[in-house]
Amino acid sequence: MSELCPCGSGRDYSACCGPVISGAAKAQTAEALMRSRYSAYAKGEVDYIMKSCVEDDGIDAEATRSWSENADWKGLKILRTEKGGPSDAEGVVEFVASYVMDGLKDEHKETARFVKKDGTWLYDSGDVKTATVVRATPKVGRNEPCPCGSGKKYKQCCGK
Repeated sequence: MSELCPCGSGRDYSACCGPVISGAAKAQTAEALMRSRYSAYAKGEVDYIMKSCVEDDGIDAEATRSWSENADWKGLKILRTEKGGPSDAEGVVEFVASYVMDGLKDEHKETARFVKKDGTWLYDSGDVKTATVVRATPKVGRNEPCPCGSGKKYKQCCGK
């Protein structure tokens, strides 16, 4: 049974990011590594996320695992790439990763820098752009029926 790759390429996971995440293939470009890292977040493959970095000293593995597993990953948009081709030693990928977590829609916007070491692309660093968080569902008014189904007003039920 085929499964589309979370990275948004439109290809089957087993022919796109799957082999890169499993170690059966190497990412050929900085963008391919970025796509595989997004797919790893969506699939909960935290070990791959950690080992695809130049250094993991400053990375909180538990926070990464929590974000990966608790977010509902909605999609990846590549905004631009700079260098990062098969013959380059460095590259930049600007992207937006959309997700919902704790009922809030959010976007992780980053300009990421990648380097190639010993023929392997690695995430080096990135500049994160903050964004306004938007609710995934409409806010319940105080006098509206409680969404729990009790039949009471929200303010008299779960809104207390």
